[in-house]
Amino acid sequence: MTAGTSVTVLAHGLGGSTDLPIPFTYALIGAAWALTFTFAVVALAWRRPRFDSAKPGRPLPTWVTTLVDATSTRWAVAIAALLLSVWIGIRAVLGPQDGNNPLPGVFYVLLWVGLVAVSLLVGPVWRAISPVRAVVRLLGGRSLRRSYPASWGYRPAALGLFAFVWLELASPDPGSLDAIRIWLAIYLAVTLVGALCCGDRWNRNADPFEVYSVVASRLSAFSRNPDGRIAVGNPFNNLLSLPVRPGTVTVLAVLLGSTAFDSFSALPRIRAFVDENATSELIATLIRTAGLLVFVGVVAGTFWAAARATGGVDRQLRAQLPGQMAHSLIPIVIGYVFAHYLTYLIERAQQTVILLFSLDVDVNYVLSLHPSLLATLKVGFVVAGHVAGVIAAHDRALRLLPAGHQLTGQLAMMLVMVGYTFTGLYLLFGG
Repeated sequence: MTAGTSVTVLAHGLGGSTDLPIPFTYALIGAAWALTFTFAVVALAWRRPRFDSAKPGRPLPTWVTTLVDATSTRWAVAIAALLLSVWIGIRAVLGPQDGNNPLPGVFYVLLWVGLVAVSLLVGPVWRAISPVRAVVRLLGGRSLRRSYPASWGYRPAALGLFAFVWLELASPDPGSLDAIRIWLAIYLAVTLVGALCCGDRWNRNADPFEVYSVVASRLSAFSRNPDGRIAVGNPFNNLLSLPVRPGTVTVLAVLLGSTAFDSFSALPRIRAFVDENATSELIATLIRTAGLLVFVGVVAGTFWAAARATGGVDRQLRAQLPGQMAHSLIPIVIGYVFAHYLTYLIERAQQTVILLFSLDVDVNYVLSLHPSLLATLKVGFVVAGHVAGVIAAHDRALRLLPAGHQLTGQLAMMLVMVGYTFTGLYLLFGG
């Protein structure tokens, strides 16, 4: 394969944002009113916090936990995932070096978008299917027992996630098979070395896909009760279990900011601006990289400022507020991911599986053939994500803020979330 070989990757799914039949103005106004109305309702509906991460859910039958936690089950899943990873590698190298290679679909669809859907349904699944974890287990699970600095927190994972979105959105050729293979090789090498040196703490903190899976799983209805049993409960209780570590807000800002930048960079006038001002591919890459950094920085900066914009708290609590409120961004991130990549997940995923296993079946373009349904779902995901985010932020504020500032202390966060809604829908509908 030559260095110039690449595969065309559709960054916005199989359907464009311009074919959505819902009028943009109506959808935008409706979403803003829904968000504002929800904030007013939750501000008046309850004055004491209702959500608690320690509140047990309804336990499933004991055999479910026994089956999931069985050593044989863990080994079977790990080996199956490792064999699938090997097969993907074989197909990536020995398969057709053109649009029929499944690697870009696996990388950008199954791994990036599919991981969110599966983690939302069943929990932090990457811990069970990570090929690096499987290799470490096959090696006996031993490590050099080097300490993982607590000050690093999720920052290495945030860097890894940014490296992924940079390759997809800012690199010169995101569909290049060589570029994807190099990215994956670096990821596997760094993650394996880190796991062998620092053990499980590296996987839990620095593996970008494991942290990504954990973030998505916090909105799942499934969780563990204090006694270890798998239970079904209120996802808002589970949201509060998001670990607050250095880099937590950065991780969420990368996920949310990159999705917004994906839509922004696809606007015709933005593409024209890049084409007119980029005298070389390097300049174009630098412009896109700067834009991606700006979007991530704006999300991180506005959320950080809104979380701290309250009275009645001391300096120590004010510094902790962004991390303590970070879980409220998770519904917004997931809502944007599904709204933005819905056709990508449903239709391009089918194509990827067909190519990966050489199946003789056709893709069912169920969403592209029903644009009204597609538009309704996209708007619904964005609005639902923001409504859930406001509810989570409101309940957390009731627990953290003093009585005299519980309502006024949320105003800045409400305005920021309204701004996220306006911006998200504006970009989703192509500006």
